Amino acid sequence: MHGFADRLAGGNVAVNDAALEREFEARLVESSTLAFRVAYGVLRHRQDAEDVAQEAFVKAYRSFNQLRDRDRFRAWLVRMTWRLALDRQRGERRRLARESATQETAADASEEVIARERAALLWTAIDSLPDKLRIVIVLAGIEGHDTHDVARLLGIPQGTVKSRLFLARQRLKEQLQWTQ
Repeated sequence: MHGFADRLAGGNVAVNDAALEREFEARLVESSTLAFRVAYGVLRHRQDAEDVAQEAFVKAYRSFNQLRDRDRFRAWLVRMTWRLALDRQRGERRRLARESATQETAADASEEVIARERAALLWTAIDSLPDKLRIVIVLAGIEGHDTHDVARLLGIPQGTVKSRLFLARQRLKEQLQWTQ
């Protein structure tokens, strides 16, 4: 192996087909920032998002030869990254819950803290959405993908994306109405 795929696998995974390896590297180059953006949309922490994206690349590399429809690589990578990010987020929540049970926190009433609280309320509301609505609102509403791209990435009809986006926005509006 030569190149990014070798560094990605740490030299531990052998791929017998050089053409398959080149195809993986080409698809990875065209999707290089996608995994990070999806992970960041869930985790909102650069280092954690980079770690999850790297983990998704390794997992994708190890399973690439089993992918039947290689044209759906981006959608496959999005779903894999989304799941890994959710797993990381759940683990972080459990860790924070354990830590907060033993520590008391004091809040500063500055504008920066208020802005962070509003952002946290928004993200809490987003996090409370069902997965199918949350991924659409993150990809379309936050990451700025148009509905056609989101439909292609998730492998669902564009009309479904539009209706899920509408439902997600309605639920967020209902949840956040009292905070104004």
